[in-house]
Amino acid sequence: MKNTTRIQLSAMMFLNFAIWGIWFVTMGTYLGTRLGASGVEIGVAYGTQSLGAIIAPFIIGLIADRFFDAQKILGALHLMGAALLYWVSSQPDFGSFYPILLIYMIIYMPTLALVNAISFKQMQDPEKEFALIRVWGTVGWIAAGLLIGWLALEKNGSLEQTFIIGAAMSAALGIFSFFLPATPPPKSGQPASVKDIMGLDALSLLKDKNFLVFFMASVLICIPLAFYYQETNIFLNEIGMENAASKMTMGQMSELIFLFLMPLFFKRLGVKMMLLIGMGAWVLRYLAFGFGDLNSGVWLLYAGIILHGICYDFFFVTGQIYTDQKAGNQIRSAAQGMITLATYGVGMLIGFWLAGLMDQTYKTAEGHDWFSIWMVPAAIAAVILVFFLLFFKAEAKISEPQPLK
Repeated sequence: MKNTTRIQLSAMMFLNFAIWGIWFVTMGTYLGTRLGASGVEIGVAYGTQSLGAIIAPFIIGLIADRFFDAQKILGALHLMGAALLYWVSSQPDFGSFYPILLIYMIIYMPTLALVNAISFKQMQDPEKEFALIRVWGTVGWIAAGLLIGWLALEKNGSLEQTFIIGAAMSAALGIFSFFLPATPPPKSGQPASVKDIMGLDALSLLKDKNFLVFFMASVLICIPLAFYYQETNIFLNEIGMENAASKMTMGQMSELIFLFLMPLFFKRLGVKMMLLIGMGAWVLRYLAFGFGDLNSGVWLLYAGIILHGICYDFFFVTGQIYTDQKAGNQIRSAAQGMITLATYGVGMLIGFWLAGLMDQTYKTAEGHDWFSIWMVPAAIAAVILVFFLLFFKAEAKISEPQPLK
């Protein structure tokens, strides 16, 4: 790959995830403090990510794969997204905020697949090259969190600015996208079917008992995952942690470190133990949040944030690799699409709703009963861990992931 192409793709990934990270982490705090949204309403707002994930395959399958170059669709989506983010920043109440956000997330979620497609098209050896490009997406998310802290947007109560900054970045990426390498539609002229778009060919994998257990655990573990994305920034701001969004980026920094170390862990632990450790980390994270405070227990708060690397990499990255190995070449894309639809779509939609319900149930005059809230995802993760431990049988070690070099 040419250096200029590598720089282009890295910048694309950086901006695509910075656009999301700049407003998503603090949205719950913004909705609760500025728009007076209830816990359930905050959950519904975060659920737009899941609805976007469910609808996204149709946009990619029906349009990007068959009619237009991927970079042109990416540009058009981000230009439309810029207008929507700017518009949503000025809404006075949740009733007017929500429909604009929903339209935006239906437009944004397909970009996650588009940036991957554009990247893969330019690569000779994706297994070695993609990680070096994708890592810039995580860097973009980290940069967005640090920018919120540097501008003191949480401290000053100016979180509407996160949407405006996101709009500016979206407009920049929208224009930049038209100068990215050409990525023509791979299925031009081919008929589209709902079965292909939703990856239903991969349903045959569920006949494998081990994969069925893994699939069920993947969907269910997204319920406690949703609690982290939706409630953590609200929690940290409410208990008085300064620059909470910036400090939450330690989770993404941890994720980067464990991505580098994963080949070593794969070699020593194997897939079942990796997945169990990942689920166990979810239990420990929420126990840490439940018992932590800004005094002697502040280390527990930081531990809960830093555990993100193990929570995400050991379960979700390992799961993606496991799915890839079980599916093989013929239904590889369909299998990944099915897992994404089931987890980020169905699983997290349930999780966001439940997190919002718990937020509202345990709301107090002073704020929230956070211990009770965090014990809910901790208990769910513990039950899933036991279920997986009992019913998932250890298999021969799968191929190791390529290290980030």
